[in-house]
Amino acid sequence: MTWLTAFKDKNIVVLGAGMTGLSCLRFLHAQDLSFAVNDSRSMPFINTEEQTQYEHNYPNAKFVLGQWQQSLISNADIIIASPGIDLVSEGLTALISENCQVIGDVELFCLVNNSRTCPMEMLAVTGSNGKSTVVSLLTYLAKAIGVNAALAGNIGEPILDLLQREHLGDSRRANQPDIVVVELSSFQLETLSSMHAIAASVLNLSDDHLDRHKTLANYQAIKQSIYPQAKIAVVSREDQATNTLIEIQETISFGLNKPEQDCFGLQVIDNKQVLMFGEQALISIDELPLAGMHNALNYMAALALGYSAGWPLSAMTENLAGFMGLAHRCQRVASEDYIQWINDSKATNVGATLAAITGLAPTITGKNKLILIAGGDGKGADFSPLTTIVNCDVNQLITLGKDGAEIANLVSDAIQVNTLSEAVEQAKKIAKPGDMVLLSPACASIDMFKNYQVRGEQFIAAVQAKEDSCR
Repeated sequence: MTWLTAFKDKNIVVLGAGMTGLSCLRFLHAQDLSFAVNDSRSMPFINTEEQTQYEHNYPNAKFVLGQWQQSLISNADIIIASPGIDLVSEGLTALISENCQVIGDVELFCLVNNSRTCPMEMLAVTGSNGKSTVVSLLTYLAKAIGVNAALAGNIGEPILDLLQREHLGDSRRANQPDIVVVELSSFQLETLSSMHAIAASVLNLSDDHLDRHKTLANYQAIKQSIYPQAKIAVVSREDQATNTLIEIQETISFGLNKPEQDCFGLQVIDNKQVLMFGEQALISIDELPLAGMHNALNYMAALALGYSAGWPLSAMTENLAGFMGLAHRCQRVASEDYIQWINDSKATNVGATLAAITGLAPTITGKNKLILIAGGDGKGADFSPLTTIVNCDVNQLITLGKDGAEIANLVSDAIQVNTLSEAVEQAKKIAKPGDMVLLSPACASIDMFKNYQVRGEQFIAAVQAKEDSCR
């Protein structure tokens, strides 16, 4: 039975009409399948004109908006759930029939891709932190060495659109990729079981999304579900929780110590930290644009995944220095005050902030200070793992947001403010040339901002506005 046969004449419900849900709509419509789109929001579209246009262009789709429709969900044979929808907290789990197949858009892609004569190969990355950097670096390296790769999943274009390229009539989408580099969140992994990746990696694990996953053990199990869906497991020697539980699975490891044969690591050569593949020296990390030991691990993870796919190690190494990283991830903010302003707004959990401080603190020399701005919506996270490093490596803590007071309790002299602009003003009063001011919130942004990108942009604007006002 092909996937299409299994979907024919079934009650198909797409939950959520956001970017993911609409990509599902486009794909199902192209297969001439009838389905319903259900969203609890009364207006998930930009405006009523856009809604009308979708309803006109997709006549085989029934749109039900403004509430979860119980009868629609209860009678569904197949539910394609957008990853941002928590079926438990939304009260939907009890409505779903035990015979209903609940999948996500990535699972649907895999079902279709597996049935193709020449399926697209896949490299998959998950983890609490650094996954966007690693998949973006992988895609950059692929392009640099002539591999036709696409970036999809939790970043890049909706993955189902990769199957639609021949139908879209867009010359930029004319070529099907040979390989898909896919970033996977824990939400996407909850509904994924059919991926056949060349290699997969859990980069690291720390408290995140426990408001949805409840326990770290459950979160870990969801993340590690990526390994049975890959031939090769790429694991971190720095975090035992990233190990594959499949004893016979081929494994490549990476870490900050000297590596064994066919693994990646670091070694001091001529007083420089050098990326290594076994005994082979690759490149000194001071030649690479992304600073910090957390980024050294990201470089190694990307090399390990590319190596698993058969990409030439020498060619990848030669192109590492050209990748400048992602916005809002340990991004330097231009200034003329000789203070290092670092925008790490994408650090939306404790582990990301730990990684940023651990990676950046060793680069601060002499009597220069590290000033940390943190706070936001912690989503039920435990902030205690920050206690030691904040007290040892941070000279001044400034907090804000919903859980700012809880983070402030980690030290005796934290400064609490109400807005990000106030935080920048306080940092400017304290910082001197050579000091570093790091925005690394350890929290989501949703209590104060639309998303972490807006938070980062406002940080940059506040830094530069404050700088301008002092001229």
